[in-house]
Amino acid sequence: MAVQGAAGLVIAAVLLLRAIGGADQRVANGFGTAVWFALAGGAVLAAGLALLSGRRWGRGLAVFAELLLLPVAWYLTVDSHRASIGIPVGALALTGLALLFSPPALRWVAGRS
Repeated sequence: MAVQGAAGLVIAAVLLLRAIGGADQRVANGFGTAVWFALAGGAVLAAGLALLSGRRWGRGLAVFAELLLLPVAWYLTVDSHRASIGIPVGALALTGLALLFSPPALRWVAGRS
């Protein structure tokens, strides 16, 4: 989760630089997308860091983020015809969900280590 959050922040920085440099035709869209990625990436990074430090509240954010990635992966693969991006994103989201709902993770959340 922390790596996914950091990746979101890197994407936000790239989008911000593109908007400042004029690469996007509509500057407001570039800035808005950068802000969205910064907020989402920051939340996912916080969830990942919480999980790494043993705080259970990060799991809820992590599950939510992974569930949001599944329709994105579907869109990239099917509607946008970018399977080279969509399939890895979907595999990453499914792997994250499998880990978050694995028996050891469920015992940890239940407080039964």
